[in-house]
Amino acid sequence: MRLKISHHTEYSYDAPVGYALQRLRLIPKQDTVQTVHGWELSIDGAREEVRFRDQFANETVLISAEGGRHAITVEARGEVETSDAAGVVGEHRGFAPLWLFRRETALTKAGPGVARLVEQMGEASDLERLHALMAAIADTVAYQTGTTDAETPAEEAIKRGTGVCQDHAHIFVSAARRTGFPARYVSGYLHMDGTDQQAASHAWAEVHVDSLGWVGFDPANRVSPDARYVRVATGLDYRDACPVSGIRHGSGEELLAVRVTVEQ
Repeated sequence: MRLKISHHTEYSYDAPVGYALQRLRLIPKQDTVQTVHGWELSIDGAREEVRFRDQFANETVLISAEGGRHAITVEARGEVETSDAAGVVGEHRGFAPLWLFRRETALTKAGPGVARLVEQMGEASDLERLHALMAAIADTVAYQTGTTDAETPAEEAIKRGTGVCQDHAHIFVSAARRTGFPARYVSGYLHMDGTDQQAASHAWAEVHVDSLGWVGFDPANRVSPDARYVRVATGLDYRDACPVSGIRHGSGEELLAVRVTVEQ
């Protein structure tokens, strides 16, 4: 499947910004399941400082703004050709060793809620247990926007019983690590049926299975990623893979607007 993607991000401020530094992870990965065609970034209101590949092999761009800017706009766009590998990405690559992906973070720390989900994995093959976990998470945490935010830990989302794809991914990663699997958070895009316009990018999880390598699971949609999915960044949790993050100096109020279009 060939997908055309546009991701528009705009930060606006009601007072001049003394200094802002933003980290962008908006360039899709080139790997066994996707090929990137003609991807570009357009930046207005800031300047590009450096590009590099981080410890998780994410293509990263740092941009800065200073001197009274009232808005920063970033437009990422291009085309990606994808294939359906039933969620299998393949062997581990990058600077980070596999053992690192067993480490808990503040957002993926396991507690009693995760332990109850692990109990539902049963006794079967690795893939069967992981698919059972995906179904259990989807049954336990209903998809509902506005009930969690970027700093909501996995256990808190389980307690609330509602969340979004980010929460589902954190819970899956936490439970998989609890059972000994290396697991990571994935941010990217999903071509949704019936609409090209989306409110934000998507998130899911990947687990390293000995016989297959990295395998993806999307509890929010109860499937392993197929040709509709585009992988952009990976990490231990959202903080390592979020599309845009940064710091700023200034007392003005910040307003964020995001528009994402994914079309075939």
